[in-house]
Amino acid sequence: MAAIAMAIGMGVLWVMGNPHAWTGAVGGLAAIALRGWYLSSDELSVEWRLTNTRLEGPGWRQMDLDQITTIRTLGGSVQVITSSGDKHLLKYMADAEAVRAQIDNAVKRVRT
Repeated sequence: MAAIAMAIGMGVLWVMGNPHAWTGAVGGLAAIALRGWYLSSDELSVEWRLTNTRLEGPGWRQMDLDQITTIRTLGGSVQVITSSGDKHLLKYMADAEAVRAQIDNAVKRVRT
C-alpha cells in the first residue's frame, strides 16, 4: 500500500510539472517512519504470558498448549500455529530462540 501511495505521489508531482518528482517517494518513506515511531509504544507494550496450560496474549487471545502444532522463529519474532490453523506472532522478542524453546518445552510437558 505504501509503495502504491508513493507512486501516486510521484505521479501527481510529475503531472504538475515538478522537476523533483522523486520527493514523493521521500515523503512516503518519511510518513512510514513517522507512523512506525508513533505506533511503537503500543507494539512494544504488548505482553504474552505462558502458564502451565495455555499461552495468553493481548486482546483476549488464548490458546491451550495442547492445541499448538508449530512454533518457529521469524527474525526477532516467534510464530505459533494451533491445530485449528490460528496463527499468532509474538513480536519484538529479545531472544526469539529462547522464547520458542520455552514454549516448546511447555507444550511437551502438557502432552506427556
